[in-house]
Amino acid sequence: MALAVTRGQSVALYTMQPESRYYTSQRLKMHYLVWGDETKPPLILIHGTRDHARSWDRTAEALIDRYCVYAPDLRGHGDSAWATGGDYSIIDYALDIHALGEAIGRAPYTIVGHSLGGGVALQYAGTFPEKVAKLVSIEGLGGLGWSHGQRRPAHVRMRQWVESMRKLEGRELRTYSTVDEATQRMVEANRHLSPELARHLTLTGTRQTGDGLTWKFDNFTHAGSPYEFNMEDARDLWNQIRCPMLIIWGEESWGARFNTMDLDLSAFHDYRAIKVEQAGHWVHHDQFEVFISHVNEFLDE
Repeated sequence: MALAVTRGQSVALYTMQPESRYYTSQRLKMHYLVWGDETKPPLILIHGTRDHARSWDRTAEALIDRYCVYAPDLRGHGDSAWATGGDYSIIDYALDIHALGEAIGRAPYTIVGHSLGGGVALQYAGTFPEKVAKLVSIEGLGGLGWSHGQRRPAHVRMRQWVESMRKLEGRELRTYSTVDEATQRMVEANRHLSPELARHLTLTGTRQTGDGLTWKFDNFTHAGSPYEFNMEDARDLWNQIRCPMLIIWGEESWGARFNTMDLDLSAFHDYRAIKVEQAGHWVHHDQFEVFISHVNEFLDE
């Protein structure tokens, strides 16, 4: 399928189809993709909330000259199993990445994570610092911004969580009658997407049901947690990370709370932070050439 690299630029083709593989974590059947030659160093790509492994196609093809690229579908996403009871916390995702690393058996890994995937990568790297060689976090530090807000009382958080989980039990999967209809929803979510990329993400991120097309993610991935972001624990984990880090942020991302340049990054040791202009939350889609240029420079050091 032909895909535009960025708006106004020439069309590039995804010439390689990844290989699908599976592993098990917490009794769930988990899916991941493999691109390239496994004699080359391993690199893991971790997607964000309600996304999927195929959203990394351009990134994978740009890196397979030097790496064998692995991209998992997180639990409840893509072609991985849905968690019984809707258990989707960052610690569960981090456990799944550890299980993936054991299944691949090629540590230490270079890891690139977006949004939730960036946060999961930080959890993993802080727990097993010896297993991560380099780390790129794209929009993956949102919790740092939240920590400056006023914490809600525990009884309020618990009640709101219980009520939200009960509502999710009755929530139906949204269906679309055509690919074009679903693609339009994709464009509404990210105005930076080219029509070609939006269609590709839709085709790879939906499945056909009797009622029409539905997104592959579980509705319960919308669930929050009654236990708010714990900055003390997070900083302790992040302080264990010893590998070089590249932190990438989109200039047009969601709200001032996501402004990395105004946040305290002192828990990290060896890092640099880069803001990409004319990019929102999905920097690797919105400004791919700028994004991959920064990543290549970092990985080549």
